[in-house]
Amino acid sequence: MTYLSRIRINPLRAQSRLLLANPRAMHGAIMGGIPDTAAGERVLWRLDADNARRPHLFVLTSSKPDWTHVIEQAGWPDADGEHAAVRDYAPLLRQIAAGREFAFRLTASPVQNTQAPQNPTPAQAARVAARTDSKRERGFRLGHRTAAAQLGWFLDRTERWGFDIPASRTDLPASGLDQPIPEAALDARAAPRDPNPPREVRITDRQRHSFTKGGRGPRVSFHSATFEGRLRITDPAAFTSRLLEGIGPSKAYGCGLLTLAPLPAQKD
Repeated sequence: MTYLSRIRINPLRAQSRLLLANPRAMHGAIMGGIPDTAAGERVLWRLDADNARRPHLFVLTSSKPDWTHVIEQAGWPDADGEHAAVRDYAPLLRQIAAGREFAFRLTASPVQNTQAPQNPTPAQAARVAARTDSKRERGFRLGHRTAAAQLGWFLDRTERWGFDIPASRTDLPASGLDQPIPEAALDARAAPRDPNPPREVRITDRQRHSFTKGGRGPRVSFHSATFEGRLRITDPAAFTSRLLEGIGPSKAYGCGLLTLAPLPAQKD
């Protein structure tokens, strides 16, 4: 089975501040809530801090977790309310079908692979200088840093992930009631079609993360972007795979978890 958890985090506690500031520490706390991690099991998580005073942690696991330690160390253990909601994911997976539309949220780490960085670090420059023509060298994975590049990375890959992003709805401005617009003018206003119309997606948060492994290990740095909007499923099998396995790199550090919600009811 698969479970989606939603955990309330108290940002004023000392342990919370550590977890919120260091994705590696948060990953360790999450893994501590899974008693029997199967070989190859992918654990996905995302921290939503729209309200800085009430952040929530979302975790997708293949086995049922126990978040007692997170609640005791970083939550409100004695407060009212549901501290950690753990829900069976099967009902959502049964709704996956071609043509279905959902509201979505995804925090991902948009990257590009290149053989020649424009501004290489000393370590990258040394790797480039040491290359030979005898074998193909592994390229460099670099994070996209601008919102435009991050959005382009996302839109270029939705087809392979099993969904598309519908074009934004735009209506012609209302015309004067006593001055009808001729059909020829309407045709002129309707053309030409925009080959890249605005899509139902926006970036709501962008972050640069930098931390060390174990306090003294090598420094890890990456960029993340949070995408929100509306999607339409085109390939149920590929889409289900991305729901369960995640999207993009840096999954251990809070990237890759795609979550869905019903679309708001349309009003006439």
